[in-house]
Amino acid sequence: MTTRVPPRSITLDGQLLGYWEREAARLETLAAATRFAWQRRRYLRKAEVAHAKAELSRRREVARGRETPSET
Repeated sequence: MTTRVPPRSITLDGQLLGYWEREAARLETLAAATRFAWQRRRYLRKAEVAHAKAELSRRREVARGRETPSET
């Protein structure tokens, strides 16, 4: 008989971490495809903010003792 260990619950910070990393990647892709420099700068600024928010969630997860995947 095998004992089942309940999976650890996913925290809001864990969900936000993935969301902000995906959002930053999406914004960087948009920046690479834009025609005008002012649009590219705006997308890159938004991506930078998204990376900062992901890092905040990553630090909170580490403080909880949870491992987080490295940045891609």
